[in-house]
Amino acid sequence: MGRYVARRLLQMIPVFVGTTLLIFLMVYSLPGDPVRALWGDRPADPQAMARLKHEYWLDRPVLEQYWHYISNVFKGDFGTSFVTGRKVVDVMSEVFPVTIRLALVAFTIEIVVGLVLGLVSGLNRGKIYDKLVLVITLLLVSIPIFVLGFIAQTVFGNQLGWVTPTVQDSNDITQLILPGIVLGSLSFAYVARLSRTSIAENLRADYVRTAVAKGLPRRRVIGVHLLRNSLIPVVTFLGTDLGALMGGAIVTEGIFNVHGIGNTLYRSINQSDNTTVVGIVTVLVIVYLVSSLVVDLLYAVLDPRIRYV
Repeated sequence: MGRYVARRLLQMIPVFVGTTLLIFLMVYSLPGDPVRALWGDRPADPQAMARLKHEYWLDRPVLEQYWHYISNVFKGDFGTSFVTGRKVVDVMSEVFPVTIRLALVAFTIEIVVGLVLGLVSGLNRGKIYDKLVLVITLLLVSIPIFVLGFIAQTVFGNQLGWVTPTVQDSNDITQLILPGIVLGSLSFAYVARLSRTSIAENLRADYVRTAVAKGLPRRRVIGVHLLRNSLIPVVTFLGTDLGALMGGAIVTEGIFNVHGIGNTLYRSINQSDNTTVVGIVTVLVIVYLVSSLVVDLLYAVLDPRIRYV
């Protein structure tokens, strides 16, 4: 196992470099001069522009800029925003905890609700419960997040008054429950469908029939044998979805006024704050890579037949 983890960590390095290089090239090849944009409609000072470009390495070739950037990243320095003048690390340290809490709320709802619906549907395949779950999840998959967000905001915030329409304190996790439900709605619909299909197929497997024939309690057959082996495709989806929840929070945070990484990324794109954009996306890439590694390790926990060498 240790050799496998070491090999995977080494494989993550070229993937990380290649992904961040692609992102860097895409961001810094966009039309327009971000330094000139700082002056808006006012006449720009050529000397000040030249000084800023030199200070932020914008007067070098793009590959040299990337090498300077990635070298500092490995030292924990994601650069300085030339729009706000703040360290990108300081900006991310303020907004990432908010998005992490929002993503964890959505992730918890996704796991609990998705698995419960999938288990009920898979054990009652073809019955009314199964059809009801399929209809509900189909509706959730069909409705875009921004539409679902506005519906939830209008119904539960404006009409029923159960929650505030917009989040007043992004550090209060109780105010993130409704945005978390909206953010995780599409994901738990997929989890429910994946687990439903996997459970229904494994329910007819030989090892389940053998466990039943041995007289094992139904709870043990479902919880230990059936559910454990049915979680492998679900875990694969959940591992990649954790990063997607953080990256996909842009729309949800915008609707509910959550001051997290999504809002910051959106503002940075509008302000052509390339340093902050690349820094945030770089961290999201790291989240994806780590999630992928954890998923691979969980396979061996769920299925003892899987061994890594």
